Amino acid sequence: MSKVSNVLEMLELLSSGRKYQIAELAEKLEVSPRMIRVYKEECEKAGIYIDTVKGPYGGYVLRQNVHVPQRFITPDTIDVSDKEIYNLVSRAIKNHNKCFIEYYSKDRKNISKRVIHPYELILFGNE
Repeated sequence: MSKVSNVLEMLELLSSGRKYQIAELAEKLEVSPRMIRVYKEECEKAGIYIDTVKGPYGGYVLRQNVHVPQRFITPDTIDVSDKEIYNLVSRAIKNHNKCFIEYYSKDRKNISKRVIHPYELILFGNE
């Protein structure tokens, strides 16, 4: 996954209030313990402070409320009519393929044709 995805997932795990050891987070995110420390630094640069508990039973704890939005589109979160598109884009991501799309402007008046390289499906809001 991308660095942003991993940071969001780490915040999602820590937002439960549970203490996680660095090795445990590294295993869940499939990265090295060093990358977990990098993610913590990135969060602190963004104003999200993760506490470090020292000692043999130490780890990271998030003691502030952070709203982590729902990130990934799954077949359950989209309309039945869109599942074909979901499957096509998912396969393109998995196989590192390009996609040809028609892009609508915000006011939906202008349409442009684009070639994209999809990396991940992300859901913003409920739309």
